[in-house]
Amino acid sequence: MGSDDDILPTETGHLVTGFRGILAVVRTDRLVAVLLMLQRREQVTAAEVARELEIGERTARRDLDALAMAGVPVYSVQGRGGGWRLVGGARTDLSGLTASEARALFLVAGPASAATPTVKAALRKLVHALPEPFRGQAEAAASSVVVDPRRWGSSRAEHRPPRFLDDLQDAVIRGVQVRLGYVDGKGVDSERTVHPLGVVAKGPSWYLVCATDAGRRTFRVDRVSSVDPTDDPVDRPDDFDLAESWREIADEVDRRRTPLEVQAVCTPEGVSVLRIGFGGRLEVGGPTPDGRVEVVLRGRDEQMLAGELAGLVEWVEVTGPPGVRDHLAAIGRTLAERYS
Repeated sequence: MGSDDDILPTETGHLVTGFRGILAVVRTDRLVAVLLMLQRREQVTAAEVARELEIGERTARRDLDALAMAGVPVYSVQGRGGGWRLVGGARTDLSGLTASEARALFLVAGPASAATPTVKAALRKLVHALPEPFRGQAEAAASSVVVDPRRWGSSRAEHRPPRFLDDLQDAVIRGVQVRLGYVDGKGVDSERTVHPLGVVAKGPSWYLVCATDAGRRTFRVDRVSSVDPTDDPVDRPDDFDLAESWREIADEVDRRRTPLEVQAVCTPEGVSVLRIGFGGRLEVGGPTPDGRVEVVLRGRDEQMLAGELAGLVEWVEVTGPPGVRDHLAAIGRTLAERYS
């Protein structure tokens, strides 16, 4: 971005230009959307801009005027059948975006961003207006990250992104294999060639989802010791969906961490209490003849699950396994002896 008339998305979601900040108050999504509409079409009207971006005509007119005042080569055609056009024709690459800048822009459309759903939807609709060489990577950027706010265990928050996070996301977007250096949980260092498919923010931690010779694998990004991109393309399944794949991975990890299943019946009003206490470890079934609800709860072992359930006796009756019921009975006797 070497010239003064480059347009930079800032962390606040507004645009800053070299033209004395004239456009500093224009929202990123609106300004970029108008530019790409002008690039894609021979001519646009304020009414068309307003309709596509779901804003008022007066606002659309102000944005078009602001572009012209800032020195962007856009002009208005008066009279019947008039509108706004770009000097040099609709295919002019007015945005001035490099490939990496286009990718950065469309990260705003992905699930990891803080942009509103309307902003994301507008950017996704406009991806086809990008110059052809940038389009594939822009689309890949929009789907390269998944955010899962639920953390595993009591892991400490990471105060800064892992060292190789940007390199791995770049490989995902460009669709190239990498030679990955990795230190596992036991401190064993290894190197392998992987096919990066996406990165996931799980609570405060980041994970790389990739294909390997041994099948699909997940690596913690903060344990990656080196990243060496190759020129070989990633073998990406046509039907691969990062969000769906991560749900399967997370469910499998949760099952391994909490292998014990408890069957129980719960009063209808108690289901919401269980959702708060157990989250993803709760499966809600159908109704029972007496008006209660069948539920399945997962935990690490019988004693710990009994401890979690002891305070919920008002709503929940455990039907199995017998070991959990025995632990609950023992807890009840202890409570009765201590507080009777």
